[in-house]
Amino acid sequence: MSVNDPIADMLTRIRNGVMAGQSVVAMPSSKMKAEIARILKEEGYISDFEVADGEKPTFATLRVKLKYVGERRERRSVITGLERVSRPGRRVYTQKQDIPWILSGLGIAILTTPKGVMTGQRARKLGVGGEIICKVW
Repeated sequence: MSVNDPIADMLTRIRNGVMAGQSVVAMPSSKMKAEIARILKEEGYISDFEVADGEKPTFATLRVKLKYVGERRERRSVITGLERVSRPGRRVYTQKQDIPWILSGLGIAILTTPKGVMTGQRARKLGVGGEIICKVW
């Protein structure tokens, strides 16, 4: 199956896994998806991730371990929302002074910049703008 927007596919798989209460979500891997997972882990939205090699290098799998808080009955996901901002049909770029605040700083914006993939807060510190990939809260 051909996927036109692999980042949106990743976010949808994570969103569906959270709604179903799954502990691990698997998807095809890429460098961009691994960087997004790294940022989600650093910011505390997921517990861990791993890139497992398949039969061929092109069939590598990314496994994301979702993070929940609370006891068994009152278990809630740390991720309450994911939103894709820039799509293949409509790219959204921002300057360093216009990087959006997500829920007054409680959420994060993930950007791809000339200095790599990073959060909006780090991009503000480094003074770079770029393409807004997604918002997480």
